[in-house]
Order: sequence, then C-alpha cells, then structure tokens
Amino acid sequence: MRILRYALQRLVFVIPQLFGVALVAFLLLKLIPGDPAPMMLGPLATQEAVDKLRAEMGLDQPLPAQFIAYLDRLLHGDLGRSWQTTNPVLVDLAQRLPATLELVTLSLLVAVIVGLPLGLMAGRKPGGTASRLADGYTTTAGALPDFWLAMVLIFVFYSVFKVTPPPIGRLDFAVFPPPAITGSYVVDALLAGDMRVFRAAAGQLILPVATLGVIYTVPILIMTRATVERLNDSDFVRFANAKGLSPMRVSRHALRNALPAIVTVIGMLYGTLVGSVVLVEVVFAWGGAGQYAVSAVLNADINAALGFILMAAVVSLGVNMVVDLVALMLDPGSSS
Repeated sequence: MRILRYALQRLVFVIPQLFGVALVAFLLLKLIPGDPAPMMLGPLATQEAVDKLRAEMGLDQPLPAQFIAYLDRLLHGDLGRSWQTTNPVLVDLAQRLPATLELVTLSLLVAVIVGLPLGLMAGRKPGGTASRLADGYTTTAGALPDFWLAMVLIFVFYSVFKVTPPPIGRLDFAVFPPPAITGSYVVDALLAGDMRVFRAAAGQLILPVATLGVIYTVPILIMTRATVERLNDSDFVRFANAKGLSPMRVSRHALRNALPAIVTVIGMLYGTLVGSVVLVEVVFAWGGAGQYAVSAVLNADINAALGFILMAAVVSLGVNMVVDLVALMLDPGSSS
C-alpha cells in the first residue's frame, strides 16, 4: 500500500511536468534561427508562396497562439507532421525509438557489469589496488567526450585493425532487418532464428556500446564506491566483521544496502542517455531517435524536435518513477 500510494503521488505530477517541458522546449526551439517555410519550398520560392505556407502552418500567429494550438493537437494525440519525412512525428519516433533503447540498454548493462564490482571492491578496501584502479579509471574515462571516444574507437578498431564492421548503421550492407517484434535487431534476429542477421547486428553494436559503456561506467562506479565506503563504518558491517564472516559475505551485505542509491543512479543515467545519445548516434549513423532529433533541429523541423523532446521526457519520467519504486522496495527501512 505504501508503494501504491507513492506511485499515485508521483503520477499526479506527471502532467504538470510534461506541460513545463513542452513550454520550455517550444520557446527555446522558436529562438533558434531558421524558418521551415522557405526550407520546405526551396530557394526558388516566391515571397508570396512562403507567406501563404507560413499562414497555413500557423507561423504567422503570435507565440502564445502557436503554443495553444500545439497543446490542443497534443491533447488529441497528434504530435504534428515532420516536413522532412512527411510522416506523422509519432510514426517516425515509433520507428526510431527501439534503436535508441537497444543502444542505451546494452550500454548501461556493460556499465553496470564493469562499474558495480569495481566500485564494490574499491569501496570495501580504500587505498587498495582496486581503489587505485578505480581512481585512474574515473579520472581518465570521466574526462572523455563520448563523440571523441567514438571516433577514436572507429579509427583504431575499424580503420587500423579491421576487426569491427564499418560504422554505417545498425546492419551491414545487403543484410535485411529481421521481422519486427521488439524493435531490437539483436533480439528479433534471435527470435527469428536468423544467425546471419544476429551476427551483423551484434557486430554493429560493439563500438557504440563500448563508447557509452566506458563513459557511463564512471557514475555507477563512483556511486557504488562512495556508498560502500560509507557503509564500512555502519553498525551492521562492524557486527558482520566481528562475527568473522568472510569478506565475500560482508561485501554482499554491503552491496544489498547500497542498492537503492545505485539503482537510482542507473535509472537517472537511462533517462539521461535516451535524450543525450544524439552525438554517438550521428557518429555511427545509427538511425535512432537521437539522430532524428539532430536533423530536426538543423532543418527547423519544429514538430519533429518537439516530439523527440516530449518522448525523451516521457521515457525519463517513466524510468525514474519505476526506479524510485524499485529503490523503495530495496530500501531495508521501507517496511518500517
């Protein structure tokens, strides 16, 4: 009941949060130089044709009127139409979001696999070998821009050693996507039993997942290490050591109590990555929602850009609420 009440309280604030995101995003995008009407009609269009199109799109109205009209469409489930693809924005995002989620999910999985045990070992023995290794890793990886690391990995592993496929998207040339089930090519290829597509999709994932995994291991490592170091002075750890429990069992107890903070960080990273993976998607020509958003901003495709921002906000809010609920259930004091 406590968890249910907490979930309902969080849901009450979703609509105001989305309204705030839509308002701020709308105003900021309107400040970006660029008029979609001349871009849509081309350089040879007359001023009369441009003015007519602007009137049809409502761009000749004051900003408050434009925002109210956008909210009205939004309440009816209409995100507008992208002038670049000529498709409804909702359709475009539904086609591209699975690619972004696949990349983000696998990258965070790698970050957890590396950051969690290293942070646990560094936190259990401050000043030890693992602690010094964690210091070096966080100092180095924490200073690397993701797009720069992506280009370095492409140069080393594709251009020099030729051990990874070219960064041309989610699949190699002449390889067709598997039947769409989940939207993840790796999962869908496995479900279809098509190992050729699976190997092609997995090969294209290596470098982008490595790029994001290396960088986003840092916050997970730091949070795990800091939480475990703080727990070293707690009563239950001192009691476990006094009982003569093995270091492995003590570390397991410490990790259990550190999980709420760690899960919260992982959830925040997931929501952040969905909206900030754009540069890595561009470098690898990934074709996900992030690359779609970059193209929308550069071409004054307001509906597409706003749709991406709202989609990222919805995913972030949903993930954060789920993570908060999980952290509440993992909290040892939640039952009291």
